Parts: sequence; structure tokens; C-alpha cells
Amino acid sequence: MTVTARTTSPTRVSRPARLRVLALAGAAVVLGAALTACGTSAADDDDEPDRRTFELPGARLTVDSDESALEIVASDEQPAGEIAVTRWFQGAVALGSDPKVTWSLDGDRLVLREHCSGVVADCSSKHRIVVPRGVAVTVESGDGSVRADGFRDPLTIRTKDGSVRVGDTSGPLELRSGDGSVRAEVSSRTVRAHSGDGSVHLVLTAVPDRVESRSGDGSTTIDLPRGAYRVDTSTGDGAEDVSVPRDDSSPHEVTARTGDGKLTVRTAN
Repeated sequence: MTVTARTTSPTRVSRPARLRVLALAGAAVVLGAALTACGTSAADDDDEPDRRTFELPGARLTVDSDESALEIVASDEQPAGEIAVTRWFQGAVALGSDPKVTWSLDGDRLVLREHCSGVVADCSSKHRIVVPRGVAVTVESGDGSVRADGFRDPLTIRTKDGSVRVGDTSGPLELRSGDGSVRAEVSSRTVRAHSGDGSVHLVLTAVPDRVESRSGDGSTTIDLPRGAYRVDTSTGDGAEDVSVPRDDSSPHEVTARTGDGKLTVRTAN
């Protein structure tokens, strides 16, 4: 019996198809480069940050930021009537417009914006803002962590999506995060903290007059100096551990609420 071998002709690829394959391969290279370029934070990548000084017309400052990580410092060394801003930025966009960041001072509002859009966009920015003593600061952040240190004047921080950290502060304090943890180690007499989805940890290094804390979904821990406090706590779904001495007539008041998470109010070690 004779067996006839059958051969298969190689598949022919049309010129348009080849061009599409090459285009896709080129895009993949661009995308890989973009992702590699922005794999770490702006502060890690950008070793030549931009610096600028803005004149501040009064004793109040609002920081309006959409995407950047923020570090805000109050300093005796910063001249009155001006703020110093350092900006780190790294960005890469494939198949889109070039990324950029902008900054401007409109009255007492410092506006920080990041423009980064495309088929694949990967950008990272960070700002360090140094303000003089005697300036009350409000931070309004869309998506980015906020850290603040050194304040003796009122400080308010509100972020939609990002953690909040505050240290070395004695002025009135209001902290709010929609989706992120809140932590403060301060000597402020008045502290208000709220997290929609994240833990709250407050460490008071001086006896406060008023502490208010609320957490929708996350644990809450409040460390207080030795003393007696008027304490009001409640949890929706979580254990309570209140070990500080209670005194319903105390001028030092602590109110804490959690929706889902453990609640601890204790004397600091």
C-alpha cells in the first residue's frame, strides 16, 4: 500500500495584519517601559525636585490637592508671610498626552494638580510644604496620604482616600479620612478624628480637654495620660476595653464610637 505524505503550506500573513502585530508589540514595549519607570514613589525616583516659594497674604492656608502625597511642616525657620514647597514627580503615559503637575496660590489656597491620563498612565507625585509658625492650616486631599508635624496652631486635615499621620503638634486638631487609617501622637488639648473605613489610633502626650473619635469600619485605640476622664463609648459590632479611671464630673471628656471594630481607651504606658 502506498502512503502519500501531505504537507501543509505555511500560513501567509497579510501586510496589514503584520503591521497590526508590530504596532501591538511596540505598544507593549512602551507600556512595559511606562510601568517600569513608575514602579516606585516619586520621592524615590525623582532626585531633582522642583522648589518654589509662595507669598502668603495672611495667617491661614488651605492646601487643595487631588492626587499627591503631602508632607506639611510648621517651622520657626520659615520666614513669616511665605511658604516653601518642594515637588517630586514621576510620570509615564502610553497612548495619551504627556503627564504634568501644576501648582499655584490663589489668595490663601495652594492648589496642587496632577494631570495623568491615557490608555495606561502611571504617575506619582509628592509635595513637602513648610509654613511659618502662626499659620492655621486646612488640608483638602482627594487621593493621597497626608503627614503633618510641628503645629502649634489649628490644623484640619480631610482626605477622601489616604492615610493621615500627625506628630509633634499641640494646636487644635481635626482629622478626617474617608478611606484610610488615622494616627496622631500629639499634645493637643482638643482632638477630633474620624475614619470611614480604617483604624484610628490617638496617643495624647498631655491631658486633653476634649477627644472625639469615630470609625465606621476599623478599630479605635486612644492612649491617654494618667488621670480621670468623663468617658462615653459605644460600638456597633466589636469589643470594648475601657481601662482609664472614670469620673463623670471630670473636665476632661473622651467620646469614642465604632461601627465595626474593637474600641480601646487606656492609660498610656
